[in-house]
Order: sequence, then structure tokens, then C-alpha cells
Amino acid sequence: MEMRDFVVRFAGEGGQGVVTSAEGLAQAATQVGYHALTFATFPSQILGGPTWTQARIAVDAILSPGDDVDVLVAFNQDAYDEHNSEVRDEGVIIFNSNEFQLEGDSRGFGLPFDELARSTGNNRAANMVIIGALAHLVDMPQRYLEEFVSKRFTRGRSGDEEIIRSNIEAMTLGRDHISESGLALGALAAPNPPDFAQIMLKGNEALALGALAGGLDFYVGYPISPATTILIYMERNLVGEGKFAHQVSSEIESITAILGAGFAGKKAMTATAGPGFSLMSEGLGLGWIAEIPLVVVDVQRGGPATGLPTKTEQSDLMACMFPAHGDVRMPVIAVGTVEECFYGAIKALTWSERYQGPVILMTEMSLAERVQNIAKPDLSQVEDRRRQVYEGTNGYHRYAGLELSPMPIPGNPGAYVANGSEHDDMGDTTHLASRHIQMTERRFGKLKLLEEDEYERDNVEESIAIMPWGGSKGPALEAYNQLKASGVPVGWYYTMYLNPLPPKLLEELKKKDLVIVPELNYQGQFASILRSQGVKAEAITQYTGLPFKVRDLVKRVTEVTEAVRKEAAGV
Repeated sequence: MEMRDFVVRFAGEGGQGVVTSAEGLAQAATQVGYHALTFATFPSQILGGPTWTQARIAVDAILSPGDDVDVLVAFNQDAYDEHNSEVRDEGVIIFNSNEFQLEGDSRGFGLPFDELARSTGNNRAANMVIIGALAHLVDMPQRYLEEFVSKRFTRGRSGDEEIIRSNIEAMTLGRDHISESGLALGALAAPNPPDFAQIMLKGNEALALGALAGGLDFYVGYPISPATTILIYMERNLVGEGKFAHQVSSEIESITAILGAGFAGKKAMTATAGPGFSLMSEGLGLGWIAEIPLVVVDVQRGGPATGLPTKTEQSDLMACMFPAHGDVRMPVIAVGTVEECFYGAIKALTWSERYQGPVILMTEMSLAERVQNIAKPDLSQVEDRRRQVYEGTNGYHRYAGLELSPMPIPGNPGAYVANGSEHDDMGDTTHLASRHIQMTERRFGKLKLLEEDEYERDNVEESIAIMPWGGSKGPALEAYNQLKASGVPVGWYYTMYLNPLPPKLLEELKKKDLVIVPELNYQGQFASILRSQGVKAEAITQYTGLPFKVRDLVKRVTEVTEAVRKEAAGV
């Protein structure tokens, strides 16, 4: 039996190589032309605690981590107990026989991960033993593995050859040992490499790269899961003349620092998670009223309070769109794939410069830690777009009128005051009702400068449509493709731009009998926002800390569409 994809789950304790194994398998597969996508979930302590990572390898492009597990790699007894029920009946369970013994499960085969690794002289090669065993189960050629190891460990160091030798030996041992079991899944179909260059990276890495490509000048941040890796990336890579990256002591310091940088004419960004974003509320209000360009990235996790620091959720939308007191509605871009992480960061910086104010870029834990192959971006096509800068003479009133006006840069002509009080044309504090009306309408009117026409649509003639947002895009799109193939009358819409929504998209949505919104929160936040804009929207929610399963979405969308059709028919 030839397979077009397979799903492997690695489960154990933090520090056992669970994540390393999944990412190594994904890298080995993509290097020869397969597609790969991983999903990781782990506890919030530094070391230990139940951890699992899922890798999906496929001939065709991948949209979700996969519902059914073909292979479970159990590093300990607890991992087997917790996850064996999700392995399909014809699947395989590889367990670490150095840690425990498994009886009564015909799918299981014991592999002494650590013992085999030590026999190669490389105690850290246990994950390579596992990769070799997995390759045998899907009949993946040995040369794929050897090419992967050679490329990964050829670094120009004196010990490279020995590391390559021991890792290849470890993979061979894993392959040879499991061949004795008689277990197999079937041959994985040959890869179909794309005719364009690809790179493989995590969502947070893609976002950071996008920000650098988009001309980021200034980054400060405070370490907070799952956003910390963006800070680390910036500290290592945002270097050179006019560039600055720094770790600060609090989220309040982060927002005030980028307010200062934006005021001084720099492209400025920070990244945080829900608890940190809450602390930035007052600073974001200042950025809104003073019209200072900056970008805040919210890598969502389970909440409220400390909540679920290392689980995924989409429950910050209301907080991101309306973070400050008073009349405030922030521009929001929510990315849904690793590729969108890259381009979303560029767009967020562009938006902040275009309308001269704060922009919120939303992502989430499932994307932050996801490893995926994407088309290599063409950096020659990326523009470093900057704000309109005032170049006239002194006496300029920056806040005059209801439209965007060029921004003076301190030390140059047209200097102005930017404080948190309501102000008049030149920035002086005022409590006059006429001025508050003028400035409120000016601030909201500028949002029209951010309206885009970019959105996805399919089967637009149907009266019911699915419209996910953020990281729920992949599972929802896979579910939609299945629904469409089975004849369920439903359409598809999607956009990164949640505020402002593309006007043409909003116009189409208002004509639908129902817009179904899959989202990972309890309240159905985006569906509520759509209803406030005149769209008949209903949420399909989940708040487990994990992504949607495709089969669950298919079932629930089918139930909703059938109920709407029966009601329309008067049944």
C-alpha cells in the first residue's frame, strides 16, 4: 500500500529529545522534497513535564498537523498511557525499552533508544535511532537519511566527520532493529519536489525574518512564552548601523521604549503574550492618541492571567482590537501560516508607517513553535516603506485637519508635543468638546488608509460560508476541502486583515445567510465582531489548548449547515 502522508507523535518528558526528534524527521523529509509540518506542546517548566510533538510528512502541501496518529514514539510509560488511544488500529507504537516494557499491544515494538545511541559512541544520537526506525516503517531510502545527516553536521569543524559517522550508524541501527519486528505502514510515495526554492523554519523565526526584511530599526522585549524566541532572534540578528535590540525588565518598559523610538522616526516593534499585552494597554492608548507608529506582536496563549503559558488559543482578539480605555480600535493583522508570519510582519510595519499609529500583529503558540517548509521569500520584492515625514518650515501643526499629515521628526522642522491628553492641532492639551470630536474622527478616519482588497474566496455563490482566522486557517481549510468534495453547500473566505476588514469582503459577508467562524476561544470573539458589523456570524469554538481536529470541524460544520437548511425549508 502506497501512502501519501503519515503522522508521527513523539511523547515523553521535556529534555528527552521529543521536539528534536520531530524536527529532525521533518528536516530530513523536506530536504528531499516532501512537505512537513510539526506541532509542539509542552509544560511551562524549563525541564521535565509531559511533552509531545507531532510531525506530519506528506507528498502534497500540508494544512494541519493531522487527526490520526500513524506512529507513536513513547519515551516513557506515561507517554504510552496518555497517547496510545490516538494511534489508529493499523498504526505502530515504538517504545523506549530502556525505560519500560509494553505487553498486550500488538502494535508495539521496543527499541532501546539510549543503549543503541551509546553503542555508536554518541550518547546524543537517540533521536537518530528513532528517525532510522521511522524511515523503515515507510520504506524511506537510507540515502535520504545520510544526505540529511551530512548536510546538517558539515559545519567546518574538526569533529564533523565523527558526528556524521555516529549519527548515520545510529539511524542504521534503528532501521535494522525495527526490521526484525515485521511492522510496517507501507511505502511512502516518492516526493514531488517543487520547482522553486524552499526554506524550513518556525513561525516565530519567519515573523522575525519578515520584520528584518521590512526594515525594522528598533526592537525591545521582555522574555515571555511563547514570544521569547523572537526577542532572542532579534538580539542576535538586528545588528548594524542604526539598529538596536535589547531585553528590558518589564512589558511596560517595552511599550514605552518603542513609543520613544517611533516618535523619533524609527520602525519599532516588541513581542509579548497575553499577560504582557495587558500591561501595555495604557501605552497603546498613548500611541493611538499621539499617532505614533509602532508594532506590538501578541503571540497568543491560553488565558486569562498566567493561564496556559505553553498552550495555543485565540482568545486575545477583543483585547488586541480594543486594548485601551476610551474610543480605540486598533488595526489588527492575524497570521494563519508560517509563510503569513513572514509577510504579516512586513505588512504590520508598513501599516504602522502608513497611518502613523500602533498596529497589532497577532499570532499564537501553535504557529510560534510550528516547523514548516515554505517558498523562500524573494527579498528583492520587499519594500522598506517609511512614513510621510514633514520637511517644511517651523510653525507646522501636525494634527490639523481630519486626514493624515506628514510626521515631524524631533530635531527637524515642525517639532511637536505628543502626550496622552486630548490636544489641538499643534499638540497642546485642550478639553474643548469641538477638539475632542475633531481628533476622535481624525484617528478613526485614518483607518481607511489601511483597507486592503486581499482576501481568499471560493464557492461564493453559496449562502453559507466558513471564515476562520489566525492559526485555525489550516484545519478549517482542510475541512472545507473535504466538505466541498462531499457536496456540502458551503463557501470559503479568509483574510489576515481583521481590522479594518477588506471592504469588498465585508460587503460579501453581509449577504450570507450564515458565516461560520471556527476559533479557539470560549466567547466566539471574531464572530461577535463580525455581528457588530452586520454579518450573520456564528462561532464554532474550542478551548482545549490544542488546535482543531479536521474531522471535528467537518462534523460540526455539516450539522450547522443542515440545521440552517432545514430552518429555511420550514422543516
